Amino acid sequence: MAKKGIPEWLNSSLWSSSPPIDDRHLRNPAATSITPPSPPIVERPPFSSSPSAISTAPAPPLPVRPPSKSEINDLQNGSGNDGAGIETPAVSSVEDVSRKAQVVAELSKKVIDLKELRKIASQGLPDDAGIRSIVWKLLLDYLSPDRSLWSSELAKKRSQYKQFKEELLMNPSEVTRKMDKSKGGDSNDPKIESPGALSRSEITHEDHPLSLGTTSLWNNFFKDTEVLEQIERDVMRTHPDMHFFSGDSAVAKSNQDALKNILTIFAKLNPGIRYVQGMNEILAPIFYIFKNDPDKGNAAYAESDAFFCFVELMSGFRDNFCQQLDNSVVGIRYTITRLSLLLKHHDEELWRHLEVTTKINPQFYAFRWITLLLTQEFNFVESLHIWDTLLSDPEGPQETLLRICCAMLILVRRRLLAGDFTSNLKLLQNYPPTNISHMLYVADKLRTK
Repeated sequence: MAKKGIPEWLNSSLWSSSPPIDDRHLRNPAATSITPPSPPIVERPPFSSSPSAISTAPAPPLPVRPPSKSEINDLQNGSGNDGAGIETPAVSSVEDVSRKAQVVAELSKKVIDLKELRKIASQGLPDDAGIRSIVWKLLLDYLSPDRSLWSSELAKKRSQYKQFKEELLMNPSEVTRKMDKSKGGDSNDPKIESPGALSRSEITHEDHPLSLGTTSLWNNFFKDTEVLEQIERDVMRTHPDMHFFSGDSAVAKSNQDALKNILTIFAKLNPGIRYVQGMNEILAPIFYIFKNDPDKGNAAYAESDAFFCFVELMSGFRDNFCQQLDNSVVGIRYTITRLSLLLKHHDEELWRHLEVTTKINPQFYAFRWITLLLTQEFNFVESLHIWDTLLSDPEGPQETLLRICCAMLILVRRRLLAGDFTSNLKLLQNYPPTNISHMLYVADKLRTK
């Protein structure tokens, strides 16, 4: 018999069983203070065209083959590790192989059916052969469903990003030299000591490093310093336990530089908003997936591809991050209120215990869940699986995110109902290991019919 107000499927022993032990060494420790940080501000850069290419050559066949019958037979005969799940490991593995074949078949079409692709991706994508890299670009509208357009449109976007770097990442001295060179300043004029150098008499007031003019390149450069220093600090703290992002290796430093470039350009294209602390955590999964694409040609352009996909993703959540909209019907506070109402609708007993009995303001834990898209609550690999579902939902990532957050509360309801303010807040600010497939299944069940 189901508890009053709780659907029968939720009372299954499946949800109350102990979660599997999970290696969380990839998890990036996050702040556990009760007072939430100031709401970040994010706005979409002024890009109107939607890039849709993936290589500079005609669309090649995907480097993924469908599973063979022998592979499927091996899986059906019980190969695989023990573990908790809705199905047995063998059946689950068979489904994974089948899903991979479905994704490959869909991506191989001349015109991809995005509706079908979203349906497949919502269950999670295989980690091999660059599938996630391609699918995320499609789900984020970076690639057109028409594969014939991939070459020209991606070449255009990659060229545009190169131009951004040339124009926005140079200091004023480099800008001045470039402008002078375009005017013929690198000629053999003996009055000029070196190519691109201006003589003292040619330096205008606005070109002077001490100029306070609003159009002064140097004045604006110094104003950017604080933002750039914040980006530098945050990038250095990105996933410190992952060698891909952290350490003194050449690879890590190159990846850090790419993250800094993307975030700096994003900030400069949004002078009224600039960089918001935590954006590095949202950018990291995108760049990681693109940089690890087995297609070396695509991996070489991971920085430019990640920039445009980051822009697109942030545009879907910008109202939550805009401080000026905090008290509006689209701001972060209202979004958190919607999460509270969603929990009340599906599990009023738990809602009442949290917000009435123990008086836990959902902002104390949900602010970080929502603004950082759950990147701090689970290890990196789990976050990628969650993002497959976030990006593939036709309703948009916002609605899916709220359902997942609600599912997170429901899955630890027994511990929460037995806890007080202190223990519950500690639990929610340091969410325990859980089965991600189970959590996404519960989230899907919470859809409003």
